[in-house]
Amino acid sequence: MHLPRQLGALHDLPDTPEAYDAVLADVTEQALARLTPEGGLEHPDCVDDIGDTSLGITSLLALAWQRGRDPRLPEAVRRSLAFHLRERVYTEDNPGYPNLKARGTGLPYARYVLEAGAHPIGDWPSTVWALLQAVNVLDLAEGLVEDEQRAALVEVAHGYWRWLTEATFFNPQEAGNQAIGCVVGGLMLARHLPPEQGEAVRARAIALYADEIRAHRVADRGALLPPEHGGAYDNNYGPISLSFLAQAHRVSGEEIFAEDGDALARYIDARLTGGGFDNGGPRYSEQHSGFESVLGLRYFSARIGSDLGRYRGDTRWGRHAVKADGKVDGHFAWMLVWQIQDTTRWHRSPSPAPARHQLRAGTVSVAFDDRMTPSLVEAAGTYYLPAAVNRQHGFGPVVDGFLLCRPMGEVRVRDVIAEGLRAKLVTKPVVGRDHVLRHVRSLYVTDGTRLWMTVAVERLPGTPYLLAGLPYATDDGDRVRRTADAEVRSAGELGVTHPASEGVDHFDARADRTQEQAAFALAADLRGYGNPDEGWRHLVSSTALEAEPAPGAPEDMHVFAVRYGPTGPFAPTFASDGSDLTVRTEAFTAVIGETAGDTHGEPELTLRAA
Repeated sequence: MHLPRQLGALHDLPDTPEAYDAVLADVTEQALARLTPEGGLEHPDCVDDIGDTSLGITSLLALAWQRGRDPRLPEAVRRSLAFHLRERVYTEDNPGYPNLKARGTGLPYARYVLEAGAHPIGDWPSTVWALLQAVNVLDLAEGLVEDEQRAALVEVAHGYWRWLTEATFFNPQEAGNQAIGCVVGGLMLARHLPPEQGEAVRARAIALYADEIRAHRVADRGALLPPEHGGAYDNNYGPISLSFLAQAHRVSGEEIFAEDGDALARYIDARLTGGGFDNGGPRYSEQHSGFESVLGLRYFSARIGSDLGRYRGDTRWGRHAVKADGKVDGHFAWMLVWQIQDTTRWHRSPSPAPARHQLRAGTVSVAFDDRMTPSLVEAAGTYYLPAAVNRQHGFGPVVDGFLLCRPMGEVRVRDVIAEGLRAKLVTKPVVGRDHVLRHVRSLYVTDGTRLWMTVAVERLPGTPYLLAGLPYATDDGDRVRRTADAEVRSAGELGVTHPASEGVDHFDARADRTQEQAAFALAADLRGYGNPDEGWRHLVSSTALEAEPAPGAPEDMHVFAVRYGPTGPFAPTFASDGSDLTVRTEAFTAVIGETAGDTHGEPELTLRAA
């Protein structure tokens, strides 16, 4: 069973001028064959997300004409633009629309669906999209659109902006990508208005970004992020927000957009595995966007010096939006226009600098959550999620049914690079059912092929074990497929357990069900509105790797040691002088400092190759 939308890495799509000209040539032929007598360019099956789609194709035709001067295109552009102005601009309030601040304004907007009152909740983003399509046409109109038609489009675009920022509440869906998109529309529109009017729109756009988006950013993993549908980040819409930040910086030059884009880009880089897999978010849990992400990932990969293009996109939408038959749809066309216009090249190598919330080398990567517990582990092409036991999720020691990974105090991190090895030591104070404060020291070491995880904690009562993850998916090159298998070795006995109970709140990795499907089944609302992250947190139990304590550990502590990746001999040894813990494996020797750390309380670690 393959995951349907995490396909190829986006930087593998050719992005030369010749490749883009071929894309536009294909769009041109499809559009000219589709053009209706009325001038419409909508896909015949388009029902929702329709208000901007014909105008989106118009903008692509305008770009194609500017690049190639195809004599068939000026008439098609004028006819299709007339169609939008005549048939797709609405000025009467949509019955049932709940987000108006003023009724009967007569300001233009675009509808999510054409039928009055049928599904008005989507009108705000549809109007943002229509504004973006309009300003792209205006940018490309020179020598193509007559003055009277151009003036009418400027008036409508200005009306869209006023509807979005005056007649309605701003960002009513709490969707960062939509809100930043609106700001971009204002910045681009300002260039087509008389100077005084344009400067007012530009100032308003920047103020909206500062006051309504930036001021409400949400913290996650050390970063401040534009909120997405009530959460900090969504792996479908987050990279789209990054594209909007790239365009905002391109058209305005304002450093605020570059700074916030850098922060979002570094966050994406840290949470994304080396193989480009990711999951999680308040709207979709493992769906990825396609061409809509390219601009931001490419633009900011160059700025932060890391290979963001490894992000696995929905390559069915690798060039533009399509319907079920694979034919072009104009939705999101503005992003393809900007992607073609931007000449930034992909940065294709990882950042060499250590990142707090990531450990990465070669084909191994670990992404850490806000508590510095692994949120995603990649080794030997297999991806591991945090396992669930008794409604607790994570990687860590389990004693008396209680998972010791939630910190009760400051979590400290030490990164070391030595002799072809990369390591991260995480020290975490935790409290169990007995209310005793203990210190968990987790060491992660990789040589780029294998990952060693060693966890040391003061001696635990009973029969503790290490919850070492849920094997979930594996990399097939250009596809990701579900799996329940794992290449993992343990110094103690290792077992794979599956939920003893059935039902939606027990996830068995052997079943033909994705994490996203399971998460939505447990979410509070219907698919598309519920938060799958919240749903997944309701999971009671899951398939889990369970490792017993390693033999030969010092008497006063439990040590767990596992290795992810290619099989082979694995017999680590441990020694302690009462404070430091020395770990020797077939690949390295590590000395983990005492739990109190150095004079500043920071963890101490020395590492050398075997």
